[in-house]
This record gives sequence, structure tokens and C-alpha cells, in this order.
Amino acid sequence: MAAPGAADQPAVARTPLPTVLTRLRRFAAMPPLQVLRLVESSPSGLDEPQAQLRAQRDGENRLIRQRSRHWSRRLPRAMVNPFVLILLCLAAVSAATDDLPAAAVIVTLAAASCVLQVRQEHRADQAATTLRAIVSRTATVVRRPRPGGPAVAREVPTDHLVPGDVVRLAPGELVPADIRLLRSGDLMVNQALLTGESLPAFKHASLSGLEIAYHGRSGRHDRATGAGAGRTEDAPGTLFDDPRLCLLGSTVIGGTGTGVVVATGTDTYLGATRQNLPPRGETAFDRGVRGVSFTLVRVMLAAVPAVLAVNALARDDWSRALLFAVSVAVGLTPEMLPVVTTTVLARAAALLRERGLIVKRLPAIHNLGAMDVLCTDKTGTLTEDRTRVACHLDPTGTSDRSVLAWAALNSQINTERLGPLFCDPLDEALIRRADELSLRVDDGVTGVDAFGFDVARRRATVVVRRTATPGVDTVVTKGAVEEVLDTCARVRRGGVDRPMSPDERRRLDELAGSLYDAGVRVLAVAIGTRRGGRGPVGERDMTLIGYIGLRDELRGGAPAALAALAAQGVGVKLVTGDHPQVAARICREVGLPAGRPVLGSELDELDDEALAELAERTTIFARVDPHQKARVVTALRGRGHTVGYLGDGLNDASALRAADVGICVENAAQVARASADVILARKDLAALNDALGPARRAFVNIIKHIKITVSSNVGNVTSVAVAGVLLPFLPLLPLQILVQNLLFDVSQLFLAFDRTDEGGHGRPRTFDSGDLLRFVVCFGVINALADLATFAALRHVLGASASPSAQVLFHTGWFVENLLTQILAVHLLRSGAGIRRWSWASRPVMFASLAIVAVSVALTVGPVDGLLGFRPLPPVYFGWLGVVLAGFCVMTLAGKFAYQRAVRSWL
Repeated sequence: MAAPGAADQPAVARTPLPTVLTRLRRFAAMPPLQVLRLVESSPSGLDEPQAQLRAQRDGENRLIRQRSRHWSRRLPRAMVNPFVLILLCLAAVSAATDDLPAAAVIVTLAAASCVLQVRQEHRADQAATTLRAIVSRTATVVRRPRPGGPAVAREVPTDHLVPGDVVRLAPGELVPADIRLLRSGDLMVNQALLTGESLPAFKHASLSGLEIAYHGRSGRHDRATGAGAGRTEDAPGTLFDDPRLCLLGSTVIGGTGTGVVVATGTDTYLGATRQNLPPRGETAFDRGVRGVSFTLVRVMLAAVPAVLAVNALARDDWSRALLFAVSVAVGLTPEMLPVVTTTVLARAAALLRERGLIVKRLPAIHNLGAMDVLCTDKTGTLTEDRTRVACHLDPTGTSDRSVLAWAALNSQINTERLGPLFCDPLDEALIRRADELSLRVDDGVTGVDAFGFDVARRRATVVVRRTATPGVDTVVTKGAVEEVLDTCARVRRGGVDRPMSPDERRRLDELAGSLYDAGVRVLAVAIGTRRGGRGPVGERDMTLIGYIGLRDELRGGAPAALAALAAQGVGVKLVTGDHPQVAARICREVGLPAGRPVLGSELDELDDEALAELAERTTIFARVDPHQKARVVTALRGRGHTVGYLGDGLNDASALRAADVGICVENAAQVARASADVILARKDLAALNDALGPARRAFVNIIKHIKITVSSNVGNVTSVAVAGVLLPFLPLLPLQILVQNLLFDVSQLFLAFDRTDEGGHGRPRTFDSGDLLRFVVCFGVINALADLATFAALRHVLGASASPSAQVLFHTGWFVENLLTQILAVHLLRSGAGIRRWSWASRPVMFASLAIVAVSVALTVGPVDGLLGFRPLPPVYFGWLGVVLAGFCVMTLAGKFAYQRAVRSWL
């Protein structure tokens, strides 16, 4: 009988993370038999009826996955847009005043925006779905087919695991649940997706000898080797350090193990962490849109009541005045802004997808372009996931290749006897460098035994037999400096073995410390003897022969990528769990100003305001935990920065959510992918740098639409309000205003496909309400002057008559002039280039402009001129119209020149 389906499972409860941590620590501290009793299991596992009952009780072993939402759930989210809400309110008012055509037009615009956004989010979900994979499909489980029967190992889907199952782990497998080890053999796991560490973790089921190593000695190990990144000095004993626990999300890379499942699904550390992540906060895009929306709403709230009062008092017709005021409100509102914004961002998302970036949320494109601070770890971005040998020194600090030869032999024998999967990055670096230098200890060396690195001894030891010394085996040990020095009774200086005196030990510690302070990981190498060729290997009375220094290899293009980011106005801050001196050395090598690294323990002593001031001037934050990473990001945002965060581990999930734009790679932890806004095909700053151009060009086209549209609309509404006072009739009918606005907005839609000025997207930018107001006031006034000049021309041509025929001609003339000046404004204002270096619009924009001109002519002089109450204009008017349009062009270009000189910027 299979485990129950998702529909049959009980509702998932949110398990507090502290509860999960306490429970896992308790399991780790217990002897194996006590753990088995507590989970009601045995060394031979559960029987099938027991497993089925627990599956029905606890549900499937799966995290709550990011399922693709149905369009009916996405649509309400898309409608929560300030401009969409304004449009729906105006549609309701239009319908209430029996202006059904206007209501239909407005609703159509709002629906188009929502549909585009829902469609793009659905496409992003489909693309991201192909990247989701964290747990293996099957696991090897020991179960009894029936109560009292023999135990049988078989493969079962990981979804069907339950607490109490006994699971076997083998190299290459993913740990399928939270497991307390019962037995192990040289087990080594990669916890990078949980901790961000590239170095493997060694696991061991036994309690003996490990309590001290786990609870009291990890700080020494960190100082000696640089390993243990991600742990603060005051909290060495994390769940990831505990050798008896294998957590969901880890990968077995060497050895074997057998353990009992103590937590599944959302009760695992990974599941609880995801369930307890903080909600996503307001981003730069959200703040910018809200600011622009409130600015436009304030303009509307000031203008519409004035227009309503003036027209109602002048004509004593409140019903018609209300209808006209609603039309003015629609005229002030950039109805196509949601559609244009969504179209521009969707087009940018398609371009980024071609470059290997998947955008999960459209606003993230704006946030990516507006990003002026990027927080990232060093591994995979500034450094490769490879280590290189930096130096090989004898105890006097002099370069000595024989030290590297012995260390490489240790790694080689370990690899041969324990298997290639047991070769960690440090072993790979030692073997590779020894091969490059053609180093060998001597001929006739045979490996006899090997003892891999583990957390109890913090060293790796091999026994070799040399032809030159029959009857005497050589013991070679390498590992953490303090641990190896503790095994040594002598030190080799100048080829002579000397006793290890307290002064000598102090000097050796200082030598290791100087290497460590230079940002180098340090391994100590010692040799000893075992006589008779048999008996126990005693790691004592050994002789120290020297130190090996190792460094992470820099990514080849890291300095160039950082320089390119800096040129585009993006500063980079290193937020890492590694040692501060290691991080500082890497920053210096890639060209980042290291300054004084700040430790995570220091952050806990600061309030938010003090942290914000510190974050502003700090480049390196080292030894930080997940909560501290999120605090750094939040502090930078509090200083007005638009912050991006690049991370791929479970420990990065909170910071990814706290950032304006969270960025991860496709092979990141599932929780990191769910928390991110952008997914990269590879963890490469160059790829991120390439994405800034399309993102910033998208913003330029959005702000271009807003500024041109709002300035034209404000100018038109201003002139309409003035004309409403001076004329005995409405300057334009409500339906005419709506149609004019619709035609202009449709033409504006093609600005989504416009080209941008070279250099116009070289810096991070976001919405600026103050800049919008300055632009609107300047060019709105110019537009209003052109309209009032048209008003004077029409009065001159038509005289002071208020007859119905004169009103129709006035409406026609002003309709044509308004459309033409708005089309001209698009081409005059879309670029900051002057007449000498004119920048032509893209073909879609040119086509749309010509189409709108043709439609306006057809509506006023064609066979459908009476559809909107128009009639052909007298030829003399077009002469005056030409003068008005020429004057408008001159005034706009002059205003553009003056504006650029005053503001020092353009769109």
C-alpha cells in the first residue's frame, strides 16, 4: 500500500524553528539505541504496516513546494496596482453617470495590463519549475515486510519515508530526511546548500571522543585551516558541526552510513527554516510606484474638484459637469502605464532569458537595474570552488618542497585506499601542485593503511612502507596546526630533529599565525615511525616537518567584473561566513577596498541605526549567520540603497527575501530558489553585469512614458480648465477627451519598443517623484501654452460665436491640435539628444505616430467625422495650426536645453 497522496494529507502546521533545533540536538546527544526507542524503531527498521500507519499520520516526506498558481489566484494580485485601481474607480464613476462607452474603454485598459502581468508570471513559473530539484527520487530503506520478519533493504520513493525508517547512505546520494547516524564508515557529506561552505563535513556515529571536538575545539580548527566557515566564534556547536546528524539537503560525497530518520517534511531543519522565513518586504519598485502614484493622485485630487466646480457654476449643470470632471480625471491618469510597464518588463525578461537569466517577478527587473549595492559571498563569485597551494614552508619559514611532497603523499594514499570520492578540495590541490612540480618522496613507497580526516582528530593519517627502510613504517599526518602540534615531540630544523620546547612551540604558533593573518589556510605536516610493520598507529612522538599554506583560487574574470560593476555604479560588499582575514585577502586581490572587516559578533551589539551607519562604510562582513546577513541587507536599504543579494544556500534565504532583488543560481537550495527573484544559469558576476543594461533600458522606457504622458496630460487639462472658464461651452466633450486620450495612450504603448540613448543607462536609477514634478511643470506649461495659442487661433478663425456649428468646429480643431502636439512631444522628449545629434525613434514608435495622425484625420475629415461630433475644418485654420506646432517645437527644444542645463540629467 503506497503512502497517501497530497490530497489525503493532514494540513501542514508551521513548526517553530527553535522547536526543531531543540529536538534535533536532543537526538544527537542520545546514544543510538535510545534514539531508536524514542522513535519507536529498531536496528532492523520498521515493518511495512508500521510505515503505512506513520505515513497516514505524518503525511509525505516533502517540503511545501512552490506550485504554479492558477490564473484566478494571480489576477487579484495583478489588480492591486495603484493605476489599475484608479482606472477601475473611474470606470465605476463613468458607469454610474451612464457613460457606458467610457467605462468599457477604461475597463479594457485595466484588463489588458492585468492579463499581461499574469501571463508573464506564469511563464516565469514554468521556466523556474525545470530548475527545482533538491531531494533524490529514491532512498535505500531497511524494512521488514511483515512484523517479526527479516529485514530487507530496498529502494522506496523519498516521499514515502517516515520517522523511524532506517536509511542507508552511499556516495552520490542526497540525504533524504533529517537522520541520526547509527553506523558510519568514513562518511563525508557536502553541506554547501545549507551552510554555504565548500569544504566537506565529516560525520561519525559514535559519541566517544567527539563531544570535546564538537563543543569545544572548532574555534581552534577554524583558526588553523580556515574551515568551518559560517560559524561564529561564540557559537561553535551548530547543528551542521554535529558529526552525528545528516540533514536534508546534504550530499554524500564519500564513505557510507546507516541512520534512523528522526524528522521528515516540514519537521526537518530545512522545512522548518523555509516555513519560518520572514515575509517579503517592500522593494524599490514598490516604493517608487507608490510614490509616483500618490503624486499623480494628488494632482488629480487638486484638479478634478476645481474643474467640476468651475464648469458646474458656469453652466448650472452639475450632471454634465460631473461627467466632464470624470473625463478630465481620466485625461490626467496615464491609463496605459500598467500596460506599458508590464510590456516593457516582459520584453526585458525575454531578453534576459536569452542570456541565461530567469526573472520570476517582473518588478525584479527594475530593482536589478536600480541596484547600487550588491551583497555576495566570495565562493563561486570572487573565487572558484578550487583551492591552490600558496606556500610550503619548513619550521623556520623557508620554502621546502619536501613538505609538499609528504603532504601530497598523504592525500594520494588516502584517495587510493578510501576512494576518489573521499578526496576533498584540499587533497586535490596538494596532489595537483605536487604533480605540477613533479615531486615524489622517493621510489618504492607503498600505502599500508589510511585514516581519513574526521572531526574528532582534525587530521588525516596514512601509513606507508618504504623499500629503503624495511621493517619500519612511516606515519604521515597532516591537519589543523594545533592538532598536529599536539602529536609532535620534535621539530625538524635544517635537517636535524630537535625537541619541541615551549619556546619552539610558541614560535611555531606565531609562524602559523602570520600565515593565517595573511589570509592563508594552514595545514601542519608531521611524520613518525611504526616499527615491526604491525601494531596500532600511534599519532604521538612525531616530528613536525613544516606547514602548507592554501588559498582559494580567484575567478579569472572577477577583477574585471567588479570593475565593470563599479563603472555602472554598483558597489560590492562581501557578506561571508569565512574568516575575516581570508575575506580581506581576497578583496585585496580582486581590487575591492577591504578596510576593516566586521565580525558577526560585533553586529549583535549594534542597534539598527548604528548598524546602518557601519554598513555604509564597511566592505567585509565576516563570520555572519543568516540573521546577521539579513540585518546587513536591511540596514543598507534603510540608508536609501537599492540592494541586491547573491546567494545559493539555505543560510541565504532570509537575506534573499530582505533584499530589493534576490539572486541565486539554478543549482541553489530549493529554499534559496523560492526566495529569489532572479535565477542565474551560473554564479558569475559577469553574467549579472550583462543583465544591468537591459534592466536599465527598460526603466528608461517606463519613465519616458510616464514623463511624456503626464506632462502632456497636465498641459491639456490645464488648458481645458482655463477654456472652461472663458468659453460658454465645454471645450471638448467627455467622449472626445476619452477617445483622444485612448489614441495617445495606444501610441505611447510602442515606447516599450523604443531605443534608448547611449550612456543613458550607465547608472542605477529608480522612480523620483520630485524629478517627475519638475519635468511635468516645465513641459506641461509648454503644452498648455500651445493649447491656449490654438484656442486663440480658433477664436480668430471662428469669431466669438457660440452657435452649435462653432462649438463643433472648436471641438474638432482642438482635438486635432491636442493629438498632434502630444505626438510631437513623444519625438521631442523621448531622447536627451539635441538637434545636432538627433536621435530618431524606433520603427514601432514611428509607425504608431503616423497611424495616430492618420486616425485623427479620418475622425475629423473622413466619412466617419460625425461619429464623435466632428466636422471638417476651414483651410485657413491649418495655416494657424502650422504656426502653433512650429512654436511648440521651438519652445519644447528650448525648454529641453534649459532643463538639461539646470537639472544636469534627462529622462
